[in-house]
Amino acid sequence: MAESFGSDAERYDRARPRYPDALVAAIVAGSPGPEVLDVGCGTGIAARQFQAAGCKVLGVDVDARMVDLARRSQLAAEVAAFEAWDPAGRDFDAVISGQTWHWLDAAAAAAKAAQVLRPGGRLAAFWNVGQPPSDVAEAAAAACQRVMPDAPFTLRTPAKQALDGYQPLLTKAADGIRETGRFNPPEQWRFDWQCSYTRDAWLDQLPTHGVFTQLPPDKMAEVLQHVGSTIDALGGSFTMSYATVTVTATRTGGP
Repeated sequence: MAESFGSDAERYDRARPRYPDALVAAIVAGSPGPEVLDVGCGTGIAARQFQAAGCKVLGVDVDARMVDLARRSQLAAEVAAFEAWDPAGRDFDAVISGQTWHWLDAAAAAAKAAQVLRPGGRLAAFWNVGQPPSDVAEAAAAACQRVMPDAPFTLRTPAKQALDGYQPLLTKAADGIRETGRFNPPEQWRFDWQCSYTRDAWLDQLPTHGVFTQLPPDKMAEVLQHVGSTIDALGGSFTMSYATVTVTATRTGGP
């Protein structure tokens, strides 16, 4: 699944949510300089936000299709699995990773981040946790259970429980950072924000989520039809609540 997102890279880039400006500002302010490595850069969504904040960004991603699109937006990017990537002597002030760190070996990835970070450099792995209105979530869950009865779904999960569901992921990331012995104690940050979606905008994003990326077109069309009808009944749009959760730590000054 980790390598399936590039199946429609243009849609992914167009439809996936961005990250809150407050997160970008906090990472930039907490880093010793402007040179950033974006791990799992995908199409460059996070990278472009950091470039807009004055950073010089290099991306690394395992999916050549995503990297190709990122390069078209003038992002320097390389194709590689991060744990095996050769930094060729380069080092950075920050290593960031949006929606990706959980696909990596947490300990090996943290060790590679420590290798390429300058003393005082910041590692920040972050995820957008979204919770649509209950009507939209119920419609998606019902349609998914109909077309994929054996697949696990948490689309009905209340917002607090959705965030709780991310805690094992955050804990694993923090444990990997501690295991290196090369970072100060990791912290968790959280940024709450909202985004309004029209019917078409939400239906454009839905197929980019991991559970849907390998769904046959006829099954995906059934899910979209059912969810679209529900959004129509709500007046054609809705407001999505997001929490962007982050595990972050700074590199110690030692070797």
